[in-house]
Amino acid sequence: MSVQPLRKEGDQNPRTAEEAKALVKQVESLFMPWNIDALVAGFTDDCIVRFGTVPEFRGRDALRAFFTARSGKQKGYRLKKSFRAMVNETITNVWEGEWRDAETGAAMRGFGVEVWIMRDGKIAVWEGAFNTGRADQTNSVADLLR
Repeated sequence: MSVQPLRKEGDQNPRTAEEAKALVKQVESLFMPWNIDALVAGFTDDCIVRFGTVPEFRGRDALRAFFTARSGKQKGYRLKKSFRAMVNETITNVWEGEWRDAETGAAMRGFGVEVWIMRDGKIAVWEGAFNTGRADQTNSVADLLR
């Protein structure tokens, strides 16, 4: 699969809400199917990732390992990202996803919020919070707090 960088080298951060929306949609497209090379190319070499309860990690090698592990576990991944806001170099979005768990075959779903801090047209900091669960089950607040 060819690498399609999120933005061309030398590009600057999105300057308008429309440019930020386009970037969010482009990133969304790189997950279906997984284009790990292009996803990783959209981050700075020294990127910082804080994703849910996963311990913070840094750099493209760790990011590639993270995406590779996820793609192996989340079969048939379908993702919808929606732009929410942009202030200076910070972009936020929400996402909804569905997939089949590779180990159990269970249909899964998730919802999350992401904050991207951009540098030179690439994601320098990626922070994400999310909830996931089986698609055939409804979780109560008590379930989520266990």
